[in-house]
Amino acid sequence: MQAVQSENEQKKEYLKGYRGHVRRINRIETELAELRAMRSSMSVNNDGMPHGSGQSDLSGYAAELDRLERSLIKERYERIRTYKDIAIRIKKLKSENEKDVLFYRYIAGLAWWEIAEKMSFSERQIFRIHGKALVHFRLPKDFKDVSECQ
Repeated sequence: MQAVQSENEQKKEYLKGYRGHVRRINRIETELAELRAMRSSMSVNNDGMPHGSGQSDLSGYAAELDRLERSLIKERYERIRTYKDIAIRIKKLKSENEKDVLFYRYIAGLAWWEIAEKMSFSERQIFRIHGKALVHFRLPKDFKDVSECQ
């Protein structure tokens, strides 16, 4: 039983990877917006008129902006790659209910009660379907190798 529970926990962690990318993208986009807002407020004095700022401020701003934009591009790429892999694995399940539960939970990020409402089931039924879906879901071979080493 312990091995099954451990394997199911690994599957959940793998499936949660997609939502992790979504959260990181949102955070980076928020950081970029904040950085841009700070930059525009740095060049305004109390008189409300824009004034030039030191070159060092501008180079630091440009470097941080570049770093965040590169992070955003990388995270978006990883999100797409992760989505494709998880979606393919979910589609391999035989049960439509199992596919729906995993998709709504791990791709759409819905709460359990939202999934139950959307599928017209009780939350208890959704938990049962989720448990069966985890049993039938197959992790990539390389994911198991990585998690066993930690």
